[in-house]
Amino acid sequence: MSKNNFIVQSVLNYSKSQRIGIILFFLTVFILQGIYFFADFQTVTQDSKEKLAWLSHQSEIDSLKLLKKNYQPVLYPFNPNFITDFKGYKLGMSVAEIDRLLTYRKQNKFVNSAAEFQQVTKISDSLLRVISPYFKFPDWVTNRKVHLNAYTKTEFAKKDKPVISDINQAAKEDLMKVYGIGDKLSDRILEQREKLGAFVSMEQMQDVWGLSPEIIEKLNASFAVKTTSNLKKININTASVKELSQFPFFKYQLAKEIVIYRTMHGDLTVEELSKIKGFPVDKIQIIALYLDF
Repeated sequence: MSKNNFIVQSVLNYSKSQRIGIILFFLTVFILQGIYFFADFQTVTQDSKEKLAWLSHQSEIDSLKLLKKNYQPVLYPFNPNFITDFKGYKLGMSVAEIDRLLTYRKQNKFVNSAAEFQQVTKISDSLLRVISPYFKFPDWVTNRKVHLNAYTKTEFAKKDKPVISDINQAAKEDLMKVYGIGDKLSDRILEQREKLGAFVSMEQMQDVWGLSPEIIEKLNASFAVKTTSNLKKININTASVKELSQFPFFKYQLAKEIVIYRTMHGDLTVEELSKIKGFPVDKIQIIALYLDF
C-alpha cells in the first residue's frame, strides 16, 4: 500500500464528527492565513495637540539646523592690545606673531594704530586688511588732537568749534540739553560719576545702562574729560575682599580672586591684572587709573 493510500484510508477510518472537525480545523487555518496576508492591522493613532503643534514647526527647525551648519563666527570690535593666545589663534595669527605682541605688552607699552600693530607683530598685509577694521582703541587715542603746522590758513577755521564742557563738572540740566537724555538717564550718569568720583574717559558712558550708541555719540560731541581731581582710588594691594567688592568695577567673586592671587604672588602690578581669573581685560587701561599699587 502506498503512502498516500494509507493516509486516505486512515482518514476514512475517522468518524463523521472527527472528519468534520478536521475539515473545520483546516478551514480555520486557511481563513486566518488569508486575514494575516490581506488585512491591514495598522492602527490609526490620533496625535496629541502638542505633537501636532511641534510638527507644524518642523520646517522652521530644519531651517535653523541648516543655518547652524553654515554658521560663521561674527567678529566684533576689540582692543588689539589685549589679544590672548586663543583670540590671536582665532584671528589667524601665528604663535610667533602673538608672542611678539605679548612681549611688547609686558613692557607696559600699547599699540595705538593698525600700522603700529603690524610693526610690532609683523603680521602680513593681507591679514591686517581683514582684522584692522575691527580694531577699537580708547577714545583718548582715536580722538587725539592733530597738531597742524605753523602754516595753517585762517580759511580752514570758518566754522566755530562747538563748546566742549567737562563731563565731571556737568550738572543735571547740562546733561538734559543733549537730545535723547531725560530725567532718568541724566540721574544714572550722575550716580555713576558719584560712585567713581570722576570719569577718566568718555568711553565709560557705555557702562551707563540705557545710553544708546547714538546718544553716546551726541554726548561725546558736547562733553569731554577735562578734570579728574575728585577721582576715588582704591589700593588693590591692601584692600580687603569686602572693600574691593564695593568698588564699582569689581564684584564679590572677582574681589576674592584678586585677594587669592595677591596672597600667592605678592603685590600686584598693572601688568599682572590680566592674569587674574575673571578680570575684565578690555577695561584694564581705565580700571588701572582708579587703583593704587
